Amino acid sequence: MARYTWLAIAALVMFSPLGTASAQQQPIPSPFPDLLKGTPQEEAACAPDSSRFCKRFEPDALQVLGCLQQNRSRISQSCQRVLRNRGV
Repeated sequence: MARYTWLAIAALVMFSPLGTASAQQQPIPSPFPDLLKGTPQEEAACAPDSSRFCKRFEPDALQVLGCLQQNRSRISQSCQRVLRNRGV
């Protein structure tokens, strides 16, 4: 789950703006999978927020990140810090 959260953060930076996706749509594979890995601390910081607010979008990394951004005022300070530090 934390892996998907980090994937979402990195993918939005690379593929903004977000589009809408249906429940049946497959996640977009990243051409740079190594760039989508956060540190364990970064993943841990956003995992609870991803699970709480964005679980329905997993494993679509772009949708999860969009969800985290839409809920920015409601997510934890630690996850907000990760988003800021990553330029999202």
